[in-house]
Amino acid sequence: VQLQASGGGLVQPGGSLRLSCAASGILSSSVMAWFRQDSGKEREFVAAMRWGRGSTYYADSVKGRFTVSKGTARNTVYLQMNSLKPDDTATYFCARGPSPDNNPRSYDYWGQGTQVTVSS
Repeated sequence: VQLQASGGGLVQPGGSLRLSCAASGILSSSVMAWFRQDSGKEREFVAAMRWGRGSTYYADSVKGRFTVSKGTARNTVYLQMNSLKPDDTATYFCARGPSPDNNPRSYDYWGQGTQVTVSS
């Protein structure tokens, strides 16, 4: 299983970015998730999707601003981020796991991370 995240960059507050995660080995029972980690902080759950059902889950801090969805390419998952705030600055990781848990230890495969910086 391999995961590769991309799409990060520098954006002004209020702007938008779309992150992509290209993955191999996604099963219908898989959960694909996004986490983020800022320097000196613990890895934080952002959003998750049950691949087969399409059910989605969000951290309260991003609800209404971020959307996780299946990409147009096979085995790709997106994280659309709107109304970005400086507090959203972090390295964003995609992960695969068996259930939509907000504990990063529940996920067995991780991508390498992509940096998102929200600053004017």
